[in-house]
This record gives sequence, structure tokens and C-alpha cells, in this order.
Amino acid sequence: MSVLGQGKHGGSAANDDGRSIVARLSGMSDATKRVAKEAGYVSKKLLKSTGKAAWLVGTTFLILVVPLIIEMDREQQFNELELQHQSLLGSRAAPLPPPPK
Repeated sequence: MSVLGQGKHGGSAANDDGRSIVARLSGMSDATKRVAKEAGYVSKKLLKSTGKAAWLVGTTFLILVVPLIIEMDREQQFNELELQHQSLLGSRAAPLPPPPK
């Protein structure tokens, strides 16, 4: 049941009892408060561990994968340059092996 976005006239019949949000929250039982507190704690721990995992994956990617991508790009450029030189100079036939004696 959401109370956000509801004006004086937009509330449901259950919310028209005139109590404020603070009054409703203060009326929660101890078990409900404990569950809410534990849910917040678990959420905080999950967010923290997710951040650590993202940092680990990101730095590993930068250290291992980015240099590999750069080297592959250089190799591709070198191969294209060789093909361009061969097309400009004309392809030379490979030398024939010497005849058997």
C-alpha cells in the first residue's frame, strides 16, 4: 500500500484515518522493526559485496583484456599494411626449390 503521490483527496479508505506516516511507523511491532532492520543490513552487505565484485572484474578486465585487444589491433593493422604493400609492389612468386640432383 503506497502513500506516495496521494493528496488529501487521493487516499484509499484504509489511509483516511488521519494518522501520519510517522505515527503509522511508530505503531509497528518489535518483530516488524527487527525484520526491517535485518533487511536493511542484508541489503547494505549485498550492495557492498556487489561493489567489490564489480571493482575486481573491472580492474581485471583493464589489466588482462585491454592490452590483448590493443595488441590484436596492432597485429591487424600490420597485416593490412603488408597486404597494401604487396598489392602496390606486385605479389612476388615464392622462389622455386632447387631441382633434385
